Amino acid sequence: MGLLLLVPLLLLPGSYGLPFYNGFYYSNSANDQNPGNSHGKDLLNGVKLVVETPEETLFTYQGASVILPCRYHYEPALGSPRRVRIKWWKLSENGAPEKDVLVAIGLRHRSFGDYQGRVHLRQEKEHDVSLEIQDLRLEDYGRYRCEVIDGLEDESGLVELELRGVVFPYQSPNGRYQLNFHEGQQVCAEQGAVVASFEQLFRAWEEGLDWCNAGWLQDATVQYPIMLPRQPCGGPGLAPGVRSYGPRHRRLHRYDVFCFATALKGRVYYLEHPEKLTLTEAREACQEDDATIAKVGQLFAAWKFHGLDRCDAGWLADGSVRYPVVHPHPNCGPPEPGVRSFGFPDPQSRLYGVYCYRQH
Repeated sequence: MGLLLLVPLLLLPGSYGLPFYNGFYYSNSANDQNPGNSHGKDLLNGVKLVVETPEETLFTYQGASVILPCRYHYEPALGSPRRVRIKWWKLSENGAPEKDVLVAIGLRHRSFGDYQGRVHLRQEKEHDVSLEIQDLRLEDYGRYRCEVIDGLEDESGLVELELRGVVFPYQSPNGRYQLNFHEGQQVCAEQGAVVASFEQLFRAWEEGLDWCNAGWLQDATVQYPIMLPRQPCGGPGLAPGVRSYGPRHRRLHRYDVFCFATALKGRVYYLEHPEKLTLTEAREACQEDDATIAKVGQLFAAWKFHGLDRCDAGWLADGSVRYPVVHPHPNCGPPEPGVRSFGFPDPQSRLYGVYCYRQH
């Protein structure tokens, strides 16, 4: 049982008399050390409280709804129901603070922070305390803990949530290695993405991502993935892998950044237009087509998950020009699939089309 700090707490504002967790404050740290997904503790008279959550990671996409399964039962089974308290929270990760998600007693519940209005308990069956999260955001992925509190006993289980997405390197319009960590966060957000985690970069490397420029990751380390060792990328003598510069100063040091964008609910398409466009004209053309000019993260997601395959270079929202290739063919760049880049041309040049994004 987690460390119990016997500090009486006042009722929370707006909670309609709902006590905070168990009427006392429960430390989370002790529970976080339990790595399993089916746990039990002895109640009085040899009855054990068991909480069950799935061992496998749940995968979904931005904007969707997802259910984080959590059930509890007693061993042996009890003849009459017991009053329990439920707490869901998101664990601390990569320096981000722990986040309370929801607490509940019976049919009364309260959600917190960015989760307000987006989460609720299913409670469709007895002992089912699964959490439904609606309108998933990029920041929602991570590890969640479901805690069931019965009197002075509590038990919990872990649920891991991942968003389906694609990792892509991003470089400033001003050139290579121009971004500190905070600027890296900003440019990823501007492209409909977040800074990638190490796990996401490693998975992308396993799928074939090969990039010689080092970039920020979510934990403020700087790394880069290499499939084909070569002289400019650490030398041919090193094995393939994700190379690391280790932690760097978030404000003083400057690199590129690896961003992570999730699968789309909308559609990215190349706008068929009779003329080539300047960047301003490209934005206006998408608006006239009831769409917006696509972001870099949206183009990568459309290439990765919707098979967008065009040999036509087009403007994107950041002023870059790119095109996605799923099936390489002659006169369309290198022989590997990928999103090709022309960099950041003169915004007044009329040499390119435009990629637009329309929500479903």
